[in-house]
Amino acid sequence: MDSDSARGIDRRRLLGLGGLAAAGVATGAPLVGAGLGHASAAPEPSGRDRIPPDTQPGGAYDRYVAELAAEDKFSGVVLLSYRGRTVLSRSYGMADKEKGIRNHEGVAVNLSSGSQPFLSVAILQLAQQGKVALSDTVGTHLTGFAREIAEQVTIHHLLTPISGLDAPMPDWQRVFHSKEEVHEYHQQWTRQAELVAVPGSGDNGHRPGGGASLAIAAQIVEAVTGTTFWDYVHQHVFGRCGMTGSAFYTRQQWLTDEHIARSYMLQADGSRVDAVRNLDKGTRNPGRGFIGYASGDGFATAPDLVRFANALRDGTVLDRPYADLFAGPKLPGHGPTSYEAYTMPVSIIGDQWVIGRGGGTGGSSANWTIYPDTGWVGVVLSNYDEVPIQDICLQEIKAITGVTIDPPGGG
Repeated sequence: MDSDSARGIDRRRLLGLGGLAAAGVATGAPLVGAGLGHASAAPEPSGRDRIPPDTQPGGAYDRYVAELAAEDKFSGVVLLSYRGRTVLSRSYGMADKEKGIRNHEGVAVNLSSGSQPFLSVAILQLAQQGKVALSDTVGTHLTGFAREIAEQVTIHHLLTPISGLDAPMPDWQRVFHSKEEVHEYHQQWTRQAELVAVPGSGDNGHRPGGGASLAIAAQIVEAVTGTTFWDYVHQHVFGRCGMTGSAFYTRQQWLTDEHIARSYMLQADGSRVDAVRNLDKGTRNPGRGFIGYASGDGFATAPDLVRFANALRDGTVLDRPYADLFAGPKLPGHGPTSYEAYTMPVSIIGDQWVIGRGGGTGGSSANWTIYPDTGWVGVVLSNYDEVPIQDICLQEIKAITGVTIDPPGGG
């Protein structure tokens, strides 16, 4: 099921499709040239590579987030890392208000759609091993789909917004109780998909059932490897990257593991409720799903997302050509310097590439950003929804690149 909030297309485009894609400035980049593959071997800091004052403790970015937290408009963790060294790490608010546990750097937060690129990495690992080709059609690996889907839709299409597929709106109110139930639901749901456009012909990534494309891609991972999508990602993505605090956690783990932040959903009266302890609340309550799947609701800590960036750069998780392929632009995006890569947008900001992904769901907002040309990584993880995540990301971009970008609509 798609992990984006059901609160309107503009917000989904801004958060669910990767930070600032709608503004034409958000997250994504090819790793070729001066990309991730060269970041670790970059020359000593000079010019744009110096650590800007606004990124440091007490700088403009630090002060901005602190003001939001003081007004209870932000709860969570922000982290800025430069060439593997933490420049700024701040934690605000409570990970669990009922138990009195504060947020800290080791807290795992629901990424919503921000976990989609882990699926792309899994597929590209299999392509690297020769077990799949991006030109393989759905029918090469799976059965039970309509003939036109089986024969025309490729893995490449599934990982971009141009699969041409749509599926019925997911049942947001259903409460799931096991991994097996979630898996069976996705098996049945994806086979209700219809081909509503010629694959490759246009953008259908914002349709209500657009997450079916990613669920089908995850099922290809399962068919090829003989294991579940969750187990594969845990071992071959999180495990290889050293992301020991990250996982697709079950609802039971969420309820009992104190390092997983509760997601606090804003209510009409201005109060906030714990999503996983109040499954009857919220239009889109991630706790109902029991466990996330291909289109979102994985959990990660801020340092683990830096480890993911490092693993992309040094070849730990993908060989260099496939790392380039992972984030290379495939299609025009939503702005003059924005493009679509696999499960995330890509953009040029100032004179450098930026890659990453954002997401938002009931009780959480997240964005992780990699600046491969200069070696920066920025992470914003909040266990609140309705936070000004867009503005936080714009402040991060300004602090790191010096580029000021107006949000969509100006102002």
